[in-house]
Amino acid sequence: MDVFNRIKEEKLVPVIKLENHLNAVPLAESLAAGGIRVAEITFRTAAAAASIKSIRKECPGILVGAGTVLTLDQLEQAVEAGAEFIVAPGYNPVIVNACLKRQIPVIPGVTNPSQIEVAMYAGLGILKFFPAALSGGIPMLKTFGSVYSAEFMPTGGLNEVNFTDYLALPNVCACGGSWMVKPELINTGQFDKISQLSASAKSIINGSDN
Repeated sequence: MDVFNRIKEEKLVPVIKLENHLNAVPLAESLAAGGIRVAEITFRTAAAAASIKSIRKECPGILVGAGTVLTLDQLEQAVEAGAEFIVAPGYNPVIVNACLKRQIPVIPGVTNPSQIEVAMYAGLGILKFFPAALSGGIPMLKTFGSVYSAEFMPTGGLNEVNFTDYLALPNVCACGGSWMVKPELINTGQFDKISQLSASAKSIINGSDN
């Protein structure tokens, strides 16, 4: 199964900020224990590349990608560490084109029709709608759905209460969220809590599929 189909199957992508790469494997294991087998490690800290590398080595069942990739240097670090997909907050053609040239799955951020059309023309599979809540949320995605065949992964402002409202939209294939992987939970070693929150989210998703 390719990366995009894995993400669509999971439906929920934890957006993770890791301050210490030693927490990477326990975190990935706690997500898996809760039924989530995908992780987006953001390049918001210096621990990102080492964290991705650790997860790829120790947790082969986890699909791990790099998020908040803003520069070619970060892209190179992510790929070298073993990132299986790249996520960017905006549509940077330099990053997108570099990924396409190297056949690296990339999910860039979009908020308007012009960006969506450029992305669709490039043949991209999934687009990140970010920041979702501040960019029109569900009403905006409904409007996009009336015009474009693109699939979206809304991120930003989603939580355990509203994420299923986004998933209910036909043009939303997955959601990005951080409520189950808040830095304070990771930094204080509350991995059981992360597993519980993950399991609760997956239970809601599985229930909505029935």
